[in-house]
Amino acid sequence: MKPFLLISSRPEDSLADAEFDQFRHWGGLARSDLVHHRLESEPLPAIHLDDYSGIIVGGSPFTGSIPDAHKSLTQFRVEHEISQLLDLVVVEDFPFLGACYGVGTLGRHQGGIIDFEYGEEVGPVLIEVTPEGTRDPLLFDVGQQFEAYVGHLEACSTLPPTAVLLATSAHCPVQMFRVKENLYGTQFHPELDYEGISERIDLYRHVGYFPADQVDAVKDRCFGADVAASHLVIRNFVERYAD
Repeated sequence: MKPFLLISSRPEDSLADAEFDQFRHWGGLARSDLVHHRLESEPLPAIHLDDYSGIIVGGSPFTGSIPDAHKSLTQFRVEHEISQLLDLVVVEDFPFLGACYGVGTLGRHQGGIIDFEYGEEVGPVLIEVTPEGTRDPLLFDVGQQFEAYVGHLEACSTLPPTAVLLATSAHCPVQMFRVKENLYGTQFHPELDYEGISERIDLYRHVGYFPADQVDAVKDRCFGADVAASHLVIRNFVERYAD
């Protein structure tokens, strides 16, 4: 089988390693089946799509909607290189799964509006699958509704004209969409279980997602959520595209 490629941009080693393990675990992949490139550390090399079964873009501390004056040189480079990759991926309709930061990059690339209107606090939310979503193979077996973890300042407020809405929620209308046949974005985090989100809560306590003195309350809000169905998105992606 050709490996999948995970592109991340988290500067914290422990979170970058955990993200790799989470996608690998829920996808049922061996370590050799998931190539990991940390884009915040080094530029993206030339990507030959024939070398991979699919591409996954994980979350990021970067917020694409902030003014350019507040972006670092690293953020500018990351955004530019992912945009260049999407130029290629979209034309080829190559299997792509963007989670959280990934949904913003794909959405913006395809003409959607990504802004601060529908940010969500860190915690579990109830995701509602649309009629189109019930027929999509990446949402096979998840049910009409399922819980998933979210936590984001920006979101897609206007769906790209090329996209099909697959899932929504009460406070964030675009939770998942598909472009063409094989390009997906999820606002929720299909890779996160309680342990995973707890680690991010600890390390991102001073970033602005929530008041730093409310860490325990945020963890309590996350505890007990049944997010097992959200992980099926990763499993279904891997099973559908493993080459």
